[in-house]
Amino acid sequence: MERDELECFLILAEELHFGRTADRMRLSRARVSQLVQRLERRVGAPLFARTSRRVALTPLGRQLRDDLEPHHRAIDAALARAVSKARSINGVLHVGFSNPLAGEIVLKAAEAMHTEHPELAVEICEVPMADPYGQLRRGEFDVQLTEFPVREDDLSGSPGLFTEPRTLAIAADHPLADKDAVSVEDLAEVPLLTIDGALPDYLLEHHVPTHTPSGHPIGRGPAVTNMQEALMLVAAGKGALLCAAHTATYFARPGISYVRFMDAAPVGYGLVWRAADNSGAVQAFARTANAVARELASR
Repeated sequence: MERDELECFLILAEELHFGRTADRMRLSRARVSQLVQRLERRVGAPLFARTSRRVALTPLGRQLRDDLEPHHRAIDAALARAVSKARSINGVLHVGFSNPLAGEIVLKAAEAMHTEHPELAVEICEVPMADPYGQLRRGEFDVQLTEFPVREDDLSGSPGLFTEPRTLAIAADHPLADKDAVSVEDLAEVPLLTIDGALPDYLLEHHVPTHTPSGHPIGRGPAVTNMQEALMLVAAGKGALLCAAHTATYFARPGISYVRFMDAAPVGYGLVWRAADNSGAVQAFARTANAVARELASR
């Protein structure tokens, strides 16, 4: 039995009037008649006795109504409970962040959430560089603030929250370190550290491109799994790292120069969550994080 047939049958069994049933269902009377006839064909016998003056349930119709009503009420109640839980903003929300700047925004959003929704606890944790979506997929995070692009069929997300320029982390004694700014074409002169992990090809190409815009190949340096390992290799002259501008502030260290790009596309950030788990708490956090990002951008 289709749900529209069930709804139509139970409402008509209550109203015993095609016009009022049509009004309640926001359908035409002809459509109500079609649904009833389709159900009667499915059952194999009339469920209503119709005359020009009245509509009445047949004995079979009364039996079907009595059998269906408790189950219909239980389904409605179950759906209502599910909707209420999905919209509730309580419990614990686990939020991931991909780097220190993203973590700063997540922390500020968590503090704002505590004020607006004190019944919701927000726990935050860093997303591993080598596995950007694994913990989210396993349910260890409910939502995470991460670099774009994200092109995963099972993940949904917000529009971009903010962007920042890109910079090149390079050994301080490399010739490129003496420049005020570098071009993406300059990457042909130095191998880039790559990332060893579960990154989709499009994301790896975004972080570690294989060619310059004009087609010159970019060398590959050693593979790394975390930022500290990457910076150690950069300082040792084993390769350069294409990174976001905030890295120069959060990871300043001897032996490394950070050189701005004159032409690289900025790094974009946004929130990502499981497409099938878009809860009220996730949506509330998304709104709060968006407000925090706008406030920081206006300063």
